[in-house]
Amino acid sequence: MNVFRLTGDLSHLAAIIILLLKIWKSRSCAGISGKSQILFAVVFTTRYLDLLTSFISLYNTSMKLIYIGCAYATVYLIYVKFRATYDGNHDSFRVEFLVVPVGGLSVLINHNFSLMEILWTFSIYLESVAILPQLFMISKTGEAETITTHYLFCLGLYRALYLLNWIWRYYFEGFLDMIAIFAGLVQTVLYCDFFYLYVTKVLKGKKLSLPA
Repeated sequence: MNVFRLTGDLSHLAAIIILLLKIWKSRSCAGISGKSQILFAVVFTTRYLDLLTSFISLYNTSMKLIYIGCAYATVYLIYVKFRATYDGNHDSFRVEFLVVPVGGLSVLINHNFSLMEILWTFSIYLESVAILPQLFMISKTGEAETITTHYLFCLGLYRALYLLNWIWRYYFEGFLDMIAIFAGLVQTVLYCDFFYLYVTKVLKGKKLSLPA
């Protein structure tokens, strides 16, 4: 495992912990897109089905179980425990416009036409756009809490670090996965505007706002 993958995993884990602590401590899921969290739960479920068929390492298995467990815990907090604080009116992105095209693309473009491979590919494509409902929600409300921006920054940093991981693996291991690289590029591009606002506003103590 190279340093980019390790730091990417830690950044991803930090994002998840920040979000869970934000919801639990404030007893509120205001400003959080439940739809994005459902999409992430679907991403982890379809990607880590190999837990049932293979064992790579204790680290690998532990991280997969943590991601799946935290994803469903987040969905539970939003839609059950703190449902009264959920802003469904602003969380109005039509996720079918993401899921259906991604599903079709995963069937058409994959490494191997098998159920497990198609579901893995589906998870890679879906993760690249799963944050869109959250960004859409912020654009509708016009602003985001600082803690929410920290969550988004760590999530975007995770994808950027994973791009560096794929580059490292290509040069030092001869491994190339164009599907993962393409999806990672798409997701990183989606975060570019947010990264700029995070650096120029949030890190200077200002509140982040996106144009409606």
